[in-house]
Amino acid sequence: MSVSEIFSTDVSKIPLDEMDVSDPLLFQNDTIGEYFSRLRAEDPVHFTPKSRFGPYWSVTKFNDIVRVETDHKAFSSDAGIGGVAFGGIGVPTESSAMGGLEMFIAMDPPKHDIQRKVVSPIVAPSNLENLEPIIRERAAAILDSLPAGKVIDWVDLVSIELTTMTLATLFDFPWEERRKLTRWSDVVTASPGNGVDSWEQWQRELMECGMYFKELWNQRAGGEPRNDLISMLAGSPATANMPFPEFLGNIIQLIVGGNDTTRNSISGGVLALNENPAEYAKLMKDPGLIPNMVSEIIRWQTPINCMLRTAVQEADIGGKTIHKGDKVVMWYLSGNRDSEVIERADEFLIDRKNPRQHLSFGFGIHRCVGNRLAELQLRVIWEEIVKRFSKIEIVGKPVRTLHHIIHGFTRMPVVLHPR
Repeated sequence: MSVSEIFSTDVSKIPLDEMDVSDPLLFQNDTIGEYFSRLRAEDPVHFTPKSRFGPYWSVTKFNDIVRVETDHKAFSSDAGIGGVAFGGIGVPTESSAMGGLEMFIAMDPPKHDIQRKVVSPIVAPSNLENLEPIIRERAAAILDSLPAGKVIDWVDLVSIELTTMTLATLFDFPWEERRKLTRWSDVVTASPGNGVDSWEQWQRELMECGMYFKELWNQRAGGEPRNDLISMLAGSPATANMPFPEFLGNIIQLIVGGNDTTRNSISGGVLALNENPAEYAKLMKDPGLIPNMVSEIIRWQTPINCMLRTAVQEADIGGKTIHKGDKVVMWYLSGNRDSEVIERADEFLIDRKNPRQHLSFGFGIHRCVGNRLAELQLRVIWEEIVKRFSKIEIVGKPVRTLHHIIHGFTRMPVVLHPR
């Protein structure tokens, strides 16, 4: 489907069996909401017989998503998922050269639980307390370096810069090369013509990522215990001897989970406030709303659109029979707009009464391990923003990510107005 067709399509007239909500153009052009709205109303557990990923089910309502997310006996995270897809529907067959990567987000218990436990100390409350002043100092320095009254790219200069700094700290990654993390994060969800020239380049850059981290691993394995992700993985019996596809898969997962998601929420919050000036006025009048606003931004933005499960036995969801072997996609972005569960779900409200009632971090045992760190970075950056600027004004159309998994931005032109 072309861009012009997407903008001119009357969604109400599309036959249900022809609706394919995995089309990345629908996300890049921000028309996906109309499709999800119709599916929630007419066919909340929807089967798409043909797509570039093959046939799949879409689960679009909040409670149905929770049911799939928590039923590990019927819906597996690792049956046929293809770890490199980072939990999405999958990767097209032409990119299958990197198939076979594994990561704990795409594993079932008990292996999932064991590997997750290895890295979870990095986001323990005590470590977050130590990280907060570091993140605040960096956020302040970034904001103070920006020119007021001139057009800048918020995505590159703020969202990417802050989150890449934090990710480099978590890995104890060579500081001067930290933008390699940004590039590798982008490559994971790239495709020919969209970030890379070919699948061969895609594979080559991911292998470069793996070999770079393998060198860091070799330097730290067997050494004194250190508080970074590589040392934690290398020092635990549960992960010390991972085969390379599993090693690379877990590194990719940690890079994307620690970078793309938070950076897109930082940008998404700027857009949400610009589109809702009354909420921006509330914020400037009462900065004490920031912690509440952070949760609302994460719900509103939903930085990860979806996750995949594979049925390992026959199951009923929403009155539909899911057969063994079927792909089932939980669309978090849609569930976060389900007005039957979330009051005024289509509105952005920074003083919402239950702002943590959302699916953006997943649900149950697969809930995002770094959710508190994401909230911390968002809270700190907004606390520092309101000290300095009366408004971050978007002055051009933001460019959205062309992907069905990562819900984000590649560019956002803004002008800063000092207080």
